[in-house]
Amino acid sequence: MSKKIGILTSGGDCAGLNAVIRAAVHRSHLLGWEIYGIKDGTHGLLVDPPQYKKLDPNDFDGNIMRRGGTVLGTTNKGNPFAFPMPDGTLKDRSGEIIDNFKKIGLEAVITIGGDGSFAILRKLAQQGGINMVGVPKTIDNDIGCTEASVGFDTAVAVATEALDRLQPTAASHDRVMVLEVMGRDAGHIALTAGIAGGADVILIPEIPYSLESVNKKIKSVMESGRNFALVVVSEAVKTEGGEKYEVEYTDGQKRYGGIGNYIGAKITEATGSETRVTNLGHVQRGSPPTYNDRLIASAFGVRAVDLIAEGKYDRMVAWKNRSVVDVPIEEAIAAYQDVQPDDTLVHTARALGISLGDNDKVK
Repeated sequence: MSKKIGILTSGGDCAGLNAVIRAAVHRSHLLGWEIYGIKDGTHGLLVDPPQYKKLDPNDFDGNIMRRGGTVLGTTNKGNPFAFPMPDGTLKDRSGEIIDNFKKIGLEAVITIGGDGSFAILRKLAQQGGINMVGVPKTIDNDIGCTEASVGFDTAVAVATEALDRLQPTAASHDRVMVLEVMGRDAGHIALTAGIAGGADVILIPEIPYSLESVNKKIKSVMESGRNFALVVVSEAVKTEGGEKYEVEYTDGQKRYGGIGNYIGAKITEATGSETRVTNLGHVQRGSPPTYNDRLIASAFGVRAVDLIAEGKYDRMVAWKNRSVVDVPIEEAIAAYQDVQPDDTLVHTARALGISLGDNDKVK
């Protein structure tokens, strides 16, 4: 039976989104279905007429999945249940989104997002009786019930490459290089890239640190005869006194940024080392996806369409034990996934002699 389904991307962008869309388009075509891309996430449904376009398999060849970002556009601003208006008030515009979705005449929608997007989109789906299937994407890899999210592998690859590039210049100038990476409140990018990139110190928000421990490690490295050190800091790490480091943008929003400069200054102050700080920021989002992100994204896109074919809604596709499975979206949102103290990679880092800024005992 022919169906008319939709697909949208929501929240922050990352590498691999186009590979998901491509897979969903080709799988839908094989089933004889029409698939429509909703532009700019939920914002495409907040205008009249709604902004969407029919997606043709001929426009989604292998080249499209090499591109970073999303060809549909996305948004991580403006909660439709409390949407900021020009006069400064907040308005519930959820009904507009639901009405416009129904105007398009879609039987189901594939939403590609993170935990925050899923919470909003699921509420919209329940309120409007919309059949929804979710695909997890986030460079932070903090969505529950899945071992991997689209975009994480590429973000780690970019951070690892940054360490590879910083090491030679650090050695050439006898410097300590501090690399600040994204990850929001989870330290997965910092921990994974730090191990892969040969860091000496990795600081993540889940493990409290002391500057004394960090500086002790730096001094130890220098006393061993090596003339450089590499430090990776996750953006959500706080000062030793527990204060957040944030940047306020012109629109009034505050976002993480700057903790690397704080750590770098403290290292110089205590050790006398010449320190340089690099903040990768959005470089981790805009890269062409790694092969692994392309594969997982493709498998997720196919399975999302198959779930619609099976009539299984309010589900999120997930990666477990080298297979694609599906789980309730509600469970995925609830099971926030940050770095745990007994995580395999935490043990690995300690066993490799990498300081995590605490007592650094190997268990």
